[in-house]
Amino acid sequence: MPDTRRELAVVTGASTGIGFELARCCAGKGFDLVIAADEPRIEEAAAELRRSGAAITAVEADLADTAGVDKLLDAIEAQRRPVDALLANAGRGLGRAFLDQDWEDARRVVDTNITGTLYLIQRVGRDMRARDAGRILITGSIAGFMPGTYQAVYNGTKSFLDSFAFALRHELKGSGVSVTCLMPGATETDFFERADMKDTKVGTMKKDDAAQVARTGFEAMMRGTGDVITGWQNKLQAAIANVLPADATAEMHRRQAAPGTARK
Repeated sequence: MPDTRRELAVVTGASTGIGFELARCCAGKGFDLVIAADEPRIEEAAAELRRSGAAITAVEADLADTAGVDKLLDAIEAQRRPVDALLANAGRGLGRAFLDQDWEDARRVVDTNITGTLYLIQRVGRDMRARDAGRILITGSIAGFMPGTYQAVYNGTKSFLDSFAFALRHELKGSGVSVTCLMPGATETDFFERADMKDTKVGTMKKDDAAQVARTGFEAMMRGTGDVITGWQNKLQAAIANVLPADATAEMHRRQAAPGTARK
């Protein structure tokens, strides 16, 4: 039987990168965990996290569709205790020109980053609202502030999530449920390899440390802060994006993300 005296956190996209580090933060602060990812490495992540003494349930599920989210929800329900913190981090990237992308790959980005994320948040968030207690962390991105030339679908999904997080936070104002949007910049994870962007300038440049990004996001969630941009360079980039015309930021993004720019 689970120890119901310990708080329960759910972290998606937790097999590697920011998601794994978010789960590590939760475990280190006394949470038990349900962690999910769409790959077998989620079991390796669970084994490492158990060294902290936390009870860990690993779920391998494709969160790009509602059936995969339902599998995760079943695992959460089996805990027989409420979710105290939901860290909706699962995401997928895709580089190169939109017209050259495979449609199923592009659609999977939308379904993972938006459809599955919203479905999970709505189901868990309703229970939190009914209890007047809970924390939700949504991993957005500073990519949501600018048109993503050669990452058009990905940046579009992050723009959606950034906006959605702010709106949901104000819908839940006064309810006892906080919503925090974590907005990192380029981070040292498997993202750029999986997105087929290793030949781009942004794919080969120095990136932020995933553990530090996660700590910043976790601490903001625990404080109930509405949003946090990690790193001063990312804050500067976001500020510039807010004042420049979209046409200018789209061109800036092209220079960073166009295939072959790693050699320039």
